Amino acid sequence: MPKNKFQEVIFTIMMVLVMVYAMIVYNISLEVKGLQNFVFLAAFKELIIMAPIAFVLDFFIVGPIAKKKAFAIVNPQKDNPFFLVLAISALSVVGMCTLMSLVATILFKHPGNQFVAVWIQTVVFNFPMAFCWQIFFAGPIVRGIFGKVFAEN
Repeated sequence: MPKNKFQEVIFTIMMVLVMVYAMIVYNISLEVKGLQNFVFLAAFKELIIMAPIAFVLDFFIVGPIAKKKAFAIVNPQKDNPFFLVLAISALSVVGMCTLMSLVATILFKHPGNQFVAVWIQTVVFNFPMAFCWQIFFAGPIVRGIFGKVFAEN
């Protein structure tokens, strides 16, 4: 886990890139009714737009709130540290999925007068994927790479 602001920025950038890219691939696949080869390249076009937004939301809003709430739920002195990681990850998904689905609804969905319904539907479709991707893949992968890059020897 990050030990200073510089590491926090690097960790957030890594997590944002892995999460946002995967979620864009997922959403484009939903839109075109299935995963196709072109989706992997098409996702990079949206990544340029969505990654900076996700970084700002995560680093300045969702991340601090998720950490504060996680420390209110989990006691790092008594509980297994893994529970703290899970709590931060889960709470981050709740906040980021809701806000990034809002951004996607505004930028890409063209909801017209059905804005609230389209936003809610987007959250409902995205949440299970975001949660599973974060808990089982993105989180462990990013923490593993981050741990190797910033290993204290």
